[in-house]
Amino acid sequence: MINITLVSQRLELIDFWLTNLKKLSCLSYEEFTSSNLNSAAAESYLRRSLEAVFDIGRHILAKTGNIEMAGEYKSIAQGLAGNNFVSNALGKKLVQMAGYRNRMVHFYSMVTEKELYDILLDNLGDIEQFTVEIKKTVLGHYQ
Repeated sequence: MINITLVSQRLELIDFWLTNLKKLSCLSYEEFTSSNLNSAAAESYLRRSLEAVFDIGRHILAKTGNIEMAGEYKSIAQGLAGNNFVSNALGKKLVQMAGYRNRMVHFYSMVTEKELYDILLDNLGDIEQFTVEIKKTVLGHYQ
């Protein structure tokens, strides 16, 4: 059985981190790069958000009998879409997010301020969409 409390708590954390990421997205590029604390905060909040997204996905898949899909991040993304917990369009974006999460964790020295800033401007809506779809398909259905 899906642990609704766990899912809800992770979604609240994602919302908190997204709030902080959105504040950073309001900075100009010059302001963002004026302090390395900005990029460090962006990287931390983004990585934590992605970890929470995939923790939620792993939990949902494992508790709905799809344990074989709950291992690797990309298979979690595919499993969520394939089992209609998220849309196919979001599932494709989650696969990209999984790849970026791996880049942040394993190739962290290659992550640039510019790419973090671009994600702040262009991709936070994808994480937000994940929270919307999970609230609808999981919290709305399993409560």
